[in-house]
Amino acid sequence: MNFIGRKEQLKKLDKVIHAEKMTFSLIYGRRRVGKSELVKQALSKSNVKSLYYECKQVAQASNVDGLSEIVSEVMELPKLGFSDIESLLKYVFELSTREKLVLVLDEYPYLRESVNGMDSILQALVDKYRETAKLTLIVLGSYVEVMRSLLEHANPLYGRVDLTIDLKQMDYYESSFFYPNYSPEDKVRIYSVFGGIPYYNRLIDDTKSVKENIIELIASPGARLENEVSMYLNAELSKIVNANEVFEALSRGFSRYSDILSQSHVSSGPTLVDVLDKLIRMEVVVKTAPINDLSNKKKIGYYICDNLSLFYYRYNFKYSSQMKIMDSEIFYKKYIEKDFEEYYVPRMFETVCRQYLIRKNKAGEIDPVIEKIGKYYYDNPTERTNGEFDIVTEDELGYAFYEVKFRKKPVSDEMIQEEIEQVKATGLDCYKYVFFSRSGFHCEKKDNVQLIELEEVFSE
Repeated sequence: MNFIGRKEQLKKLDKVIHAEKMTFSLIYGRRRVGKSELVKQALSKSNVKSLYYECKQVAQASNVDGLSEIVSEVMELPKLGFSDIESLLKYVFELSTREKLVLVLDEYPYLRESVNGMDSILQALVDKYRETAKLTLIVLGSYVEVMRSLLEHANPLYGRVDLTIDLKQMDYYESSFFYPNYSPEDKVRIYSVFGGIPYYNRLIDDTKSVKENIIELIASPGARLENEVSMYLNAELSKIVNANEVFEALSRGFSRYSDILSQSHVSSGPTLVDVLDKLIRMEVVVKTAPINDLSNKKKIGYYICDNLSLFYYRYNFKYSSQMKIMDSEIFYKKYIEKDFEEYYVPRMFETVCRQYLIRKNKAGEIDPVIEKIGKYYYDNPTERTNGEFDIVTEDELGYAFYEVKFRKKPVSDEMIQEEIEQVKATGLDCYKYVFFSRSGFHCEKKDNVQLIELEEVFSE
């Protein structure tokens, strides 16, 4: 399969790979997000000699032997006899004073774990050879906290990094190129399950239905990704029980701190804070506040932002006992199908539409430019109610309201007018109302109303 997306990151890597002077790049992001493939793709477009080594969770001597073998092979040298990583890396840095080289240390935290003072060793070499070496040093890692710590003031490598790439999941649009044969509707459905992780998306077979892919890849015993979420969490967390409790509450729609605490069996408030902070750093949970009350802690919400994790906890984890003893087709029909189509996907369509707005805004295609996007909190004193609108933007002209409909029925004039009246009743003063619709519109155009069909969301 061809490499998909990441054009901006490839452009940055191409620049450092072909730089005449020495450069030091740091790339990190969660497992499966495509860090290694990104670097390999950048190297494949270059004719610069590259030493690519994936560090292993072994003793220092084994990593020294592994990297030595690669240096010997690429540089066409006899077997090297180094016994420590410092001497070997010094040799590589020295080689790069004579010719342009790329050195990639993938999964650097493993090397750091086995070598005392590894960061200091690297810092000393970078400082010594900064002016004389023609080396592109690229360090990768999946342990996000460890990699971010390399950028902190207290770390020896502070101030030495020339390029930092915090690689995130792809958005809905880039992800859709993994399954080009699907209709826009099915692209929304499949993205709502597998998100923007390239590793998951490469497993999708778009000659099969969305349902078949879900069953074969996640929602059946022995499925390729059945244990993917739990394995990832177990690798990152010491106490998976608390994380399971939090995820289960979040997957059922509880987003406020007090609600999560009451709905889960996490032992205490401080423990919940620790769990949520860890999940946020792992980039599987996001913390948000309404755009009209950003500083109000009581209105902060927590949401699962990793689609596979959300699907797993809403269906697999909740009904794990049933899944093990039922036919997969029957299990899907009984426990997934209705909720997936009527609740899960429509909610995820909101995420897709939010990403669409951000994509268009970054491309300079929205005027005036959006300055804030997110939820909007409202109080309705007349009816003594409060709540949130899921997508509201703010720009120099004021607020714009967005309604997202993933229904079989086209949006009508009556539906639009009803939504506008409901918004006005809350006191939210909007200069524009925008409607997204899966099934199109049966209505007349109005000056302050913009209509966006699903096909447009996936257009160039």
